[in-house]
Amino acid sequence: METGDRHSGKGNNAMQRTPVNPWPWSLNVGYNQAEIITGATRHLNCAGQTAVDGEGNPQHPGDMRAQLSLTLDNLESVLADAAMGIANITRLRIFATDVAEAMQHFDLLGARFGAAGAAPPATLLGVTSLAMPDLMIEIEVTAAD
Repeated sequence: METGDRHSGKGNNAMQRTPVNPWPWSLNVGYNQAEIITGATRHLNCAGQTAVDGEGNPQHPGDMRAQLSLTLDNLESVLADAAMGIANITRLRIFATDVAEAMQHFDLLGARFGAAGAAPPATLLGVTSLAMPDLMIEIEVTAAD
């Protein structure tokens, strides 16, 4: 998408998020059970992002922390190209080949989402494999502004 074709959500405070948390436990790990989104003007469905370089080559085989960090970098690049950021994420889906190991590195998620003041509803799923054998984690999001 060319820059001139973008509809920037920056400065547009129309989207409102209302947390829905019948139980407070999920807030302790950084996400809401649900959110009511109103006033959004754009909706972004983002393909799963992984730890690949600009040519699509997997990076950091066997290193979950490095893969999660690069995956988040790639996710932020996609969001930025749509004139959005972490704060625009309304749904987060994480797929990991080793859930316990992935959770050991969720401080990386907490740092980025916390800095953005975001706690979107999230799902973490254990999978046997991802699209390429060296990949260990994939993050798929929905965003709006």
